[in-house]
Amino acid sequence: MVEIQNMSFGYRRHSPLLHNLQLSLSRGHIYGLLGKNGAGKSTLLKNIVGLAFPQAGQCLIDGVSAQRRLPSMLEEVYFLAEELYVPALTAAQFVANTAGFYPRFRPEELTRYLHEFEVPAHAVLSKLSFGQQKKFMIAFALATNTGLLVMDEPTNGLDIPSKAQFRRIMASALTEERCMIISTHQVRDLDSLIDTVVVLHDGRIALNHNLEQLTEQLTFATLPAADTTPVLYAEDSVRGRQAIVPNATGAYSRVDLELLFNAATSGSSTLLPFLKQPSYAQPV
Repeated sequence: MVEIQNMSFGYRRHSPLLHNLQLSLSRGHIYGLLGKNGAGKSTLLKNIVGLAFPQAGQCLIDGVSAQRRLPSMLEEVYFLAEELYVPALTAAQFVANTAGFYPRFRPEELTRYLHEFEVPAHAVLSKLSFGQQKKFMIAFALATNTGLLVMDEPTNGLDIPSKAQFRRIMASALTEERCMIISTHQVRDLDSLIDTVVVLHDGRIALNHNLEQLTEQLTFATLPAADTTPVLYAEDSVRGRQAIVPNATGAYSRVDLELLFNAATSGSSTLLPFLKQPSYAQPV
């Protein structure tokens, strides 16, 4: 659905932020876009939806350049930015003004999502708390049923129960016809939600792997301090030595997203060279 081809971008001509990116995103998946603060995640998302224009290369949505912002493309894309603005309208008034831009909007789905998020349906949106406003906009975004749903830091401002609700509702809303991209620097917020992880680091795609594929290649384990097992990456914690090692036995281990992210952005890790070996570097 989304094809990024040799894309580079910078806010200044001679200071590129993104370098020659290649990325392919398909329907039927929830992608987690991870990166440190300032890594360019929001900039990449804006290029994907056509709100920023690459200096080189291109971003295509279903074969059409995103920067053309054609109505036929825009009705298939919903972008929920990190900076949130809600007008002084009720939910019904907001729907009346906005839903017409999205042909597959379903009001009954919005009602259901608002109920699950425990957001009052008749309140004036601008008078809700920031967390409630965020949950309303997430619910509306899901109810548009666009083929491409892009969310930038959607869990900012949500409390712990709301984050659990978010993960459950997002997973239930995925269909084979939808592609969802969720950007965050709060890695644990995407636990048990995404099926593919994309790490942006130093202006490049450092990692782009399906989690099921990673469980076949890697083992995430807690090792005793005296253990001499060769590791691809390890760090000490209160629970012991958290490590990523090659999966030599084929046994399943749950992917530790935070540890994986730290490994992908660490200059001392041997994880990325390991995954790039011909036997492991399979297309996602």
